[in-house]
Amino acid sequence: MQYPHAQLEIIVKLENPLPLRLPKDTSDAAMVGRMRLLLSTSCLLTLLIDPEAMGQQDVLSRLAFLAYTLQSLLLYVLAQKSVLARSKTVCWLDVGWFALIVYATGGGSSFYYLFFFFAILTASFSYGFEEGARFTLASCALFAVTSLFAQNEVELSRVLLRATFLLALGYMIAHWGGMAMAQRARLALLHKVSQLSNPRFGMDRTTSSVLEHTRQFYRASSTILLMRDNNSEHWSLRAASQANADRTIQANNLNDAAAAPLLAFGPQQIVLLTRPLLWLRRRLRLRGYDTERQRWAMLPDAAGVTIAELLDARSLISVPLPLRRGAGRLYVVSQRHDFSRSDALFLVQIAAQAFPVIENIELLDRMASEAVLRERERIARDLHDTTIQPYIGLRHGLSAIRLKASSSNPLNQDLDNLLNMTTQVVHDLRHYAKRLRNDSPELREPELLVALRRQAAQVRQFYDVHIAVDTLGELDVSDRLSAEVFQIVNEGMSNICKHTTARHGFIELACKAGQLTVRIENECLGPPVLDFMPNSIAERAAALGGVARVQRGQHNNTAVQIVIPV
Repeated sequence: MQYPHAQLEIIVKLENPLPLRLPKDTSDAAMVGRMRLLLSTSCLLTLLIDPEAMGQQDVLSRLAFLAYTLQSLLLYVLAQKSVLARSKTVCWLDVGWFALIVYATGGGSSFYYLFFFFAILTASFSYGFEEGARFTLASCALFAVTSLFAQNEVELSRVLLRATFLLALGYMIAHWGGMAMAQRARLALLHKVSQLSNPRFGMDRTTSSVLEHTRQFYRASSTILLMRDNNSEHWSLRAASQANADRTIQANNLNDAAAAPLLAFGPQQIVLLTRPLLWLRRRLRLRGYDTERQRWAMLPDAAGVTIAELLDARSLISVPLPLRRGAGRLYVVSQRHDFSRSDALFLVQIAAQAFPVIENIELLDRMASEAVLRERERIARDLHDTTIQPYIGLRHGLSAIRLKASSSNPLNQDLDNLLNMTTQVVHDLRHYAKRLRNDSPELREPELLVALRRQAAQVRQFYDVHIAVDTLGELDVSDRLSAEVFQIVNEGMSNICKHTTARHGFIELACKAGQLTVRIENECLGPPVLDFMPNSIAERAAALGGVARVQRGQHNNTAVQIVIPV
């Protein structure tokens, strides 16, 4: 099937990052709207059916119930359309209406103060502990004020008892709501970490992403990873901070003496350092978690003072890494706020989830590199035995024939040309075998770029289509991802040669912000056709977690753009 001369753009998107603070489902807002409407309607019906049960009766109370019912109906209709689904303003309106209802129905003697719990519940389980605590304090204050300014006299003890009950139970609700929000955020982070632990990203990219997402979750100043393989003499150190948030973090090698301050704790010890306010003085408090007794215990401050000064930390968490073939520790450092014990124990779960997979990725990369090295050595030996030696024999034979020929032989020039040609071929083959066997400076160029230029040269030789290959910056991609990218670009070159009349093309590769961008362009004389999709490229893009789109390129060119995570 012939492809039309159309522009082609393929974008392999990054996996949509799961936010650490998950949004509430709109069904929750609809449920809250139904319950609000149920409460207001039941109160209004009670007012009509049994007015004596409502306590104090006047025009203000009737208008308050009627207006709140109408507002609840309006909010319910808007919630069905996802309008004001998670607005804090609605919760504050509820608190205001409840204060007015309590004031209109007797102040401190009104049993409608229980309605405040509806607003506290909604705020706590929608926005977390801090918002729940604010609504609790506001509800207590409004209840006390309405009790003081109500027309009837109420016992002060009853007001204090109800306000204390509202404060205590509201605080518990806010605490549980905050825990629910924290659990959702933690599940989201663990899900994100499991998505990042993908072998095709490579160890450096995966480790950098895990450290950065952990730093963002804890709102920390930095995350520090110190690890060493059993067969290595040096420790590798990686540190993620705001300064390198969008870059792959390269490891720095440390000897035992340089790594000693970060290894001051026990190999299996979980450590939490905080600086709470005590007698208006900031004192350091260092705790360690005993995994056998499952409880926290105080540790000597000396090690904590050293590590706090070294990392300039107000608070930090340090946990061991569950590595099978090595050892290491993970630090989360904050310069602004203190961490809690639950934060420290959750960091253990993050390490248990991510770093065994990272260790496997490192092992796979090492095995792949060793396999490539062995394959190069085998190809070099085969090249020497099966190709170079026959050419050397051919050159010796030609040299012998040239020596036998007389000076007046008309074939001398042809024999000299053949002899020079075989000499050059032997030289090129030996040079190529040496490149395969040794890591010469010429091999420092990315293999993906070398392979694409070689393929472009073949396209020029066989199809007379000139395709230039260029890069912007350095390419930092793993071998597995390079193989996938090569197949997609090779398919794009094939489409240019077979399905277009273009004589010139251009390929550009660039790494930026954790993404590899590959752009393939070819000249297009006719107008672009956008109503088609190349199946082979679209399938390869989908296999990498992306999609394919067709758009118009610059200067009416056909353009294939691939963006993939590295």
